[in-house]
Amino acid sequence: MLIERYGCFGGCITTVGMETLGWYRYEGVVEGEGIGLEMERLAARMGGTTKWPFNSSECLDAEYFKVVADELLRAAKVRPLLHTYVVDVIKEGRAIAGVVIENKSGRQAVRAKRVIDCTGDADVAYLAGARCSVPERRDMLGVTSVFSCSGVNKERFLEYTESHPATYKTWSRRGGEWCQQTAEKEEHLRSPFLQQEFERALEDGAIPSNPITRDMCGTWSALSEAGEATNLNLVHQVGVDGCNAFELTHAEMEGRAQTLHALAALRHSVPGFEKSKLRNFGMTLGVRDTRKVVGKYELSSDDVRNQARFEDSIGIFPEFIDGYNILILPTTGRYFQVPLRCMQSPDVDNLLVAGRCVAGDKVSHAAMRNMMACTVTGQGAGVAAAVSIAEGVGTDRVSIRGVQAALGRQGVRIE
Repeated sequence: MLIERYGCFGGCITTVGMETLGWYRYEGVVEGEGIGLEMERLAARMGGTTKWPFNSSECLDAEYFKVVADELLRAAKVRPLLHTYVVDVIKEGRAIAGVVIENKSGRQAVRAKRVIDCTGDADVAYLAGARCSVPERRDMLGVTSVFSCSGVNKERFLEYTESHPATYKTWSRRGGEWCQQTAEKEEHLRSPFLQQEFERALEDGAIPSNPITRDMCGTWSALSEAGEATNLNLVHQVGVDGCNAFELTHAEMEGRAQTLHALAALRHSVPGFEKSKLRNFGMTLGVRDTRKVVGKYELSSDDVRNQARFEDSIGIFPEFIDGYNILILPTTGRYFQVPLRCMQSPDVDNLLVAGRCVAGDKVSHAAMRNMMACTVTGQGAGVAAAVSIAEGVGTDRVSIRGVQAALGRQGVRIE
């Protein structure tokens, strides 16, 4: 059973509107294959993708991907349950034996031989008594209100971006939160980055000056022939606790209000956006940084920056780091292995954690929070759960050779 709190599957792709699953895929990248690329390929076959502006990766159509996700679940014969929250867990000794859920049908219990926590916030692990870590508020990556526009003159906008090319050096020259440390090899690459345009709108008085508008900058993504600009990643707020419902409420409302200023700035300063209008907001904020499980192994900065290798590898991920003022793109073919132990709690058996709340330090989080990395841990957790059941042992004693063999049969690269 796959339990989801919203009315669709697809996670950040469909609920936040973050369509760039593999935007880092410039020349030289080594991928781990697996479910992430399978998702991209199926979406492309179904007509639900658009080429990303400056390399060969695909932008997923966030709305269409809802249908793609449904198709993937039907094909895998998964039992879906939408509009549902996990509010408690069932424990038998140190093992998790199911979850307690609430939805329109009331409160129910779902017993399960294995539970995989893909909440992003380690909600299930936390409820089960697993130790977790929470970053200091001042260190948390910001949240983003992603939005989309219609009425964009695509040809005029692309002419502008060609005559005013942005690169990753553009990111690096900005002060404050957006001053990025790179390996310099990234700096010449083209990037769909907008920043000077917002500064111009502020200088001209087209938008009011406040802490959010003064930090407006970021990326555009897909442009449709119908004049839709989607996945506009431009409106950011810092210091928001993504595990606090009151703070999330304020941030959702504030983000929508500030998006209207972002749109006004685009109309004022960006050729092609003069007649644009708001098409939609993401269904929810994009949250990057909250609670993380304490694992049997804590991924480190050294691991993700120096091609770490592990006996219990369940997949690989390119040397792609994006967060905490670090931007490293995997253009040299370097990659690291992801160990099963960073997905296992030393406190709770038969629980596996996947996604951005796997164990690790800040810099490793800047790698593992990325959606394609989440597909690596997601597939690894699913296979480990299945193999442990087949072997009749808990997830803490599952045979890593059995897990790796099963992943290999699914086409996953683990070394």
